[in-house]
Amino acid sequence: MNAGKIALFGCNRLGLQAASHLNRREYDFVLVDRNKTRVRVAQEQGFQATLVDYRDDEALRAIGIGQDISTIFCFFAEDSENVFLTISARSLDAKLKIVSVVESPEAEAKLRAAGADKIINPYEISGRKIFELVKRPVVVDILDETVFGRHDLKMAEIEIPKGSSVDGKRISELGLDVHYNLILLGVVDKKHGKDPHFVTGRIDYKLDSGDILVVLGPSREILAFKRDIRVN
Repeated sequence: MNAGKIALFGCNRLGLQAASHLNRREYDFVLVDRNKTRVRVAQEQGFQATLVDYRDDEALRAIGIGQDISTIFCFFAEDSENVFLTISARSLDAKLKIVSVVESPEAEAKLRAAGADKIINPYEISGRKIFELVKRPVVVDILDETVFGRHDLKMAEIEIPKGSSVDGKRISELGLDVHYNLILLGVVDKKHGKDPHFVTGRIDYKLDSGDILVVLGPSREILAFKRDIRVN
């Protein structure tokens, strides 16, 4: 498949899951880390991982940044590492697509300033991802298989059946965060024409049957909410 070469930084769970996905889809990629132990563990699991010090510009050039690498994923556990990597990679290639996972809200601003194109916070991710988080399918696929798999964190689309207990209620009345430990990303309102219309959770929208709630949270909480809004 031709989507440009991809670099995955971080031989941790996210990096290994992404590498496994890319292997299945036959994408051209490189899996790297500057930690010898993590690289060895990845190699023992059958991955072709490479030891690379991302703090060294020449080492980054050697794996293809500034040449044939078109996209990088920053999967390091520490935000500071992802920020440093983003700065280094952006300085080498102004057109490089950089996607980074972030753990703390404070680091998000730093990553944007450093030049990251997409910053993924699993707990505060924008609902626009439902339609087009990024324009390249390979990026969306990897996020689905890695970021949304963390700590049983799942994203689900739940259609409101006719006659449901939430039919006619407003978003503020759902109490998803209180009763179900779920985050409402938004609502897909299909009544606004042929294409779905996305309403963010910041609007106190009145729900109707056929609307689709887009939620993020543990699988068990999603199943409980689905059960509770069913029509008996």
